[in-house]
Amino acid sequence: MKLNNRKVNPNQVTVKRLVLLNRYYRISRFYEFIRNTSLKGGVIIAAFVLLIVGLDYFVLDFDALLNQLVETYSAGKVFLVFFLSETFLGLLPPEIFIAWASKAASPWLFLLVLAFLSYLGGVLSYLAGNRLFLIPTVKDYIEIKIKSHIVNLRKWGALFIVIGALLPLPHSIVSVACGLIKFNFRSYLLWALFRFGRFGIYAFIIFQIF
Repeated sequence: MKLNNRKVNPNQVTVKRLVLLNRYYRISRFYEFIRNTSLKGGVIIAAFVLLIVGLDYFVLDFDALLNQLVETYSAGKVFLVFFLSETFLGLLPPEIFIAWASKAASPWLFLLVLAFLSYLGGVLSYLAGNRLFLIPTVKDYIEIKIKSHIVNLRKWGALFIVIGALLPLPHSIVSVACGLIKFNFRSYLLWALFRFGRFGIYAFIIFQIF
């Protein structure tokens, strides 16, 4: 009796996995979600640019206002406000702070600090979400409020973290969701690094304006 010694072709296995992944993402509407979120992001940044240009042209000298902010408030205070915002649900749009950084003596250094603070704020949000298990009533309340993020995170895993880091989803809320479902912390730290990419992309546009 002859044994079947046929070797498995690694390339065929890889292709099969990619086909299965593609099918899963189509069924779970991942591509649709990416498209809608990307369109939303494009609309948001376009609206922000038009708003700033409109205000600058008809209402106030936005360029002078940014310069005044740089001169009036120390960088440390602005960084602190931004860090608190990025840690607690992303209350203030990062675009405002990127525009502020464009007027600094070292714009790209300030941008790097902003990106790092946003990343660190997400890490603290993850840890806060992880600790919510100690308070069942609060945990249940938060789970209801961010249910859609938790569902998407469980469906798409690390890819959803990348989306939250790059696109206009509340990065801190995605991070809280990761903590709540106890997503692997090391993997979270790795995929959340895409947050730096978001700041680089937005700065490339905003720095051209200011």
